[in-house]
Amino acid sequence: MDVATSIRDSLPQTDEIIVQYLDGLYADADEEYDSIMSTTRGMLESFATSDEKAAFQDLMKSLGDYLSEQLDSKRASQPGSDGLAKLDRVMEMSKTMSTTRAVMEGVDLSSVNKGKETRVDLKKLEKQEAKLKAKIDKRAKRVGGELYEGSKLIEATKRQEPYEELFMKVNPLDARSSSKGKSKDIHLVNIDVNFGSHRILSNANLTLAYGRRYGLIGRNGVGKSTLLRHIALRELAVPSHITILFVEQEIVGDDTTAIESVLKADVWRDKLMTEEKELNAQLSVLETEGDGSKMSEESKEIASARLVEVHQKLTEIDAETGPARAAALLAGLGFNEEDQHRPTRTFSGGWRMRLALARALFVKPDLLMLDEPSNHIDLNALAWLEDYLQTWPGTILVVSHDRAFLDAVATDIVLQRAERLEYFKGNFSQFYATKTERDKNARKEYETQKTYREHLQAFIDRWRYNANRAAQAQMKIKILEKLPDLEEPEAEDTERFKFPETEKISPPLLQLNEVQFGYTPEKIILDKVDIDVGLDSRIAVIGPNGAGKSTLIKLLTGELKPMAGHLTRNGRLRIGYFAQHHVDTLDPTLSPVKYLQSKFPGKTDLEYRSHLGAFGITGLTGMQIIGTLSGGQKSRVSFAALSLLGPHVLLLDEPTNHLDIEGLDALMHALQVWNGGVILISHDERFITTVSNELWICNDGKVQKYYGDVTSYKQLIVSNLKSKP
Repeated sequence: MDVATSIRDSLPQTDEIIVQYLDGLYADADEEYDSIMSTTRGMLESFATSDEKAAFQDLMKSLGDYLSEQLDSKRASQPGSDGLAKLDRVMEMSKTMSTTRAVMEGVDLSSVNKGKETRVDLKKLEKQEAKLKAKIDKRAKRVGGELYEGSKLIEATKRQEPYEELFMKVNPLDARSSSKGKSKDIHLVNIDVNFGSHRILSNANLTLAYGRRYGLIGRNGVGKSTLLRHIALRELAVPSHITILFVEQEIVGDDTTAIESVLKADVWRDKLMTEEKELNAQLSVLETEGDGSKMSEESKEIASARLVEVHQKLTEIDAETGPARAAALLAGLGFNEEDQHRPTRTFSGGWRMRLALARALFVKPDLLMLDEPSNHIDLNALAWLEDYLQTWPGTILVVSHDRAFLDAVATDIVLQRAERLEYFKGNFSQFYATKTERDKNARKEYETQKTYREHLQAFIDRWRYNANRAAQAQMKIKILEKLPDLEEPEAEDTERFKFPETEKISPPLLQLNEVQFGYTPEKIILDKVDIDVGLDSRIAVIGPNGAGKSTLIKLLTGELKPMAGHLTRNGRLRIGYFAQHHVDTLDPTLSPVKYLQSKFPGKTDLEYRSHLGAFGITGLTGMQIIGTLSGGQKSRVSFAALSLLGPHVLLLDEPTNHLDIEGLDALMHALQVWNGGVILISHDERFITTVSNELWICNDGKVQKYYGDVTSYKQLIVSNLKSKP
C-alpha cells in the first residue's frame, strides 16, 4: 500500500508536509499500533470536510489493516520471535493506556492516578521515552516540524516522594553543622543534563558563588526547570554540606494551618521539637515514677544526654525564633493574622503557591531555587519579595521572565541556550547591554573570519594546479587547515504578535457609573466605581490580591451584574477577555487548528494555521494536541483565538504568566501598535509601564486613579510594611 497516495486520493486538501510525515511514520513503523493510529487520526481528521467523513473512515480502516500487517511482519522476522509481541507493563492504571498514546492525546499522566499509588519502572520508561522521541524528532526534522515533547510521567515519578522524606534525604541534618568553615560555592565542570534522549546541557559549567543571586533565563522549552530539578534532587554533584530547596509546586491542602505548614517546612526543626517534647515527657515520668533502680537511673542519663544534644541542635538551627519568623514571612506575602490560622485546604492554588514560597524562605537553605515566583503573587507581595531577597544571605537561582524583578533581585544573569550556560555580571538591564555588545562583536568577528577564509579558498581554487603558484597555494591550504572551526553566532530570536485593526465606533464604549458589587449585601467588594473605557484607553489596574481587580474586569465584560449603579455598553462593542486561568479552559483533546475551527468556523485550515503563525504557533505545533503544549504555547493559542473576535477592547487578567521574555516582548509590541482599548491586570512592572499610560489602584472597595508610577507604588508598599510593628 502506498500510504502517501492513499491519503492524497482520500483527503486531497491534506497539507503535503503531513502526508510526508505520515508516510515516513508508516514506512519504518515499529511503535505500538494504538500510538501510530492515534497520531494519524489526530493529524488527518481536521483535513476531512463534511462530505469526506466516509472517505476518512475508509482511509483509517485501510491504514489500520496495512499497519497491522507491517507490525506482524516485523515481529515475525525478528530472530527467535514467535510472532507475538511482549509489552513491558510499566505502570498500573484503572484503564490500560500506553505512554505514547497518552502524550499524543494530551492526557496529563501526572494526574491520571491522582490519589492512587503509582509504581513505575523509571529506567524502562526513560528508555521508552528516549526511543520514541528520537524517532519523532528525526521525522520532524525531515519535514520541518516541531520536536517531540515528552510525557510528564517521568518527572512526576521523580517528584512522588513525600516532601519530608525527600527533604531529609537531600538535606541531612549533619550537613548544617558540618558546613562550618567549608566553602558553599558551587563549581561543576563538564556537566551533562538530559531528559530522556533530549540533551539539556552538554559539557557545560555550573558556577554559583555563595551569596550571589542568579537570574536564569532562556527560551521556553530550553530546559531551565529541568536543570533546577536535577540540582534539587542532587543528580548533579552539588557538595553534600550545601543545603538546597526548590520551590516548584503548590502545597497540598489539609487541616494544617498556614503558620503550622510553614513551621513544618523545616523538617529537622519539626522532628527535633517533637523529640524534645517526648524526651521531656519521658524524663517527667522517670522522675515521678522511677524506682531508683540502676536501670531507671541509666534510662534517665540516656534521655538527659539526648535532650542536651537536641537542645544544642535546636540552638544551631535557630528554632526558638521560628514562630516569629514564620508569621513575618506570611505577613509579607499577604497573609493577615486570621489567614495565618486558616487550614491550608481553604486556600486557592495561587495562595498555596505563596505558602510554598513562605516555607522555602523559612527554611533558609544555602541554595534557594525559585521557578517563576512572580506568577502567583500580586504587585504588593512582589514588592515585598524583591526587597526581602535583596538581603538573602545565601545563594539564589531564580527562573523568571519578569525583567523588573530580575533588575531588582539579580546580581548575575545566567543565559541557557544551545546546551550551555553563559554568565553575565549585573542585573537584567546590564546583561542586555552586555549581551547586545557581545553578540555584535561575535557577529563582526565571524564575518571577518568568513571573509578571510573565502579569500584563502579563492586563491587556492585559482592557483593550486598552476605550476608557478602551486607552492603558494599549498601554503594557503596549510593556513586554512590550522584555522579554528568557524561557528556562526546564533541569530537573535524574535517574535511578533499581531492583533487586527479594529473599526471605530462612537463613544461611550464601556462605562461604569457609581457601580456597587458584592456577592452578598453584607460583604461589598467594590463600591461607587466610576470608569470610562475608550479605544484610546491604556489602563493598568493594580492592588493586592482579593481586593476586587478580577471582579472589576468581570463587571466590564458583563459576566457579573452590578448591585447598584449603571453599566453602559455600546451595542456594537466586541470585548476580548483573557482570564487569569484562560489557558486551563482550552480543550486539551483538540489541536490549535481544530480549536480555532470549533470556535470560529468558516475558514480553511491553511488560514487557521497562518493566523496561529502570527502568534508564534508554527509548523506541526498547530496540529499537535493542546494538552501536550507548554504554558507559553497555550497562551499564544488563547491570544490567537482572542484576535479572531476582532475586538474593540481587550481586558487582560495576568496575561504574562506563561510567556517567556521573547513572547512578552512580542505581546507588548502588539498592544503598543494596536488601535483598540486595553485594560490590564498585571504584576509585571515593565509590562505595565510599556503598555499602559494610566494606573488605577483597587483597594478597600475603591478603584481610584494613581498619579505616580509603578516604582513609586512599590516603594510605598515596602515602606508601609516596614513601618508596621
